[in-house]
This record gives sequence, structure tokens and C-alpha cells, in this order.
Amino acid sequence: MSKPSDLVQGTLDLLLLKILALEPLHGWAISQRLKQVSRDVLHVSDGSLYPALHKLEQEGWIKAQWKTSELGRRAKFYSLTRLGRRHLAKEAANWERLAGAISAVVRLTEA
Repeated sequence: MSKPSDLVQGTLDLLLLKILALEPLHGWAISQRLKQVSRDVLHVSDGSLYPALHKLEQEGWIKAQWKTSELGRRAKFYSLTRLGRRHLAKEAANWERLAGAISAVVRLTEA
């Protein structure tokens, strides 16, 4: 996400939590999955990704564990906690409500 100011506050957290709800991943894989799922629209820099992951870990929404990656290298794998799943459900519902409201305004017809 090259221009974070274009994003609604907390959007990156929501996206990271949703990606990690599917399976534990290391940072580079999280970044790649976000690009893949968004059809190369969403990109997150290391300078945004790792501070966000650190914040999520401090909140208790994710946990990290050192493991061996698919390339045989040691990497920190992040996974969602039970508290993180609850937070994700709440934030996803809030996002759906907000996105619906924004869509309603954007669909207004001009006079």
C-alpha cells in the first residue's frame, strides 16, 4: 500500500488479521498473499508491514513463532490468537457497515 493516507484508519490491521486467519505465515508471505488476493492492487512495504505486525502482537491479536520457511530459512511465522479471531469478527462487521455506507453515497445519482 504505497499511500497509507489513502486507507481508512485500521484497514491494514484488518487485512493482516484476515490473511492470518487462513494460516500462519511469515512476513514476506503475508505481503505476497495480500498482493495476490488483491490482484496486485494492494502492496505493503516492509516499513508498514512489520510495525503493524508488531502492534498486532502487542495487542495480543497475533502471536509469533520462529520456524523454518519453505526455503529452509528461519523465519518468524505469525498466527491469529483466539482474541485476534474475536477482534477480526468485530472489525470485519464494522468494515462491512462502513463499506456499505460509502457505497450508498458513491451510488447517488447527480441531478
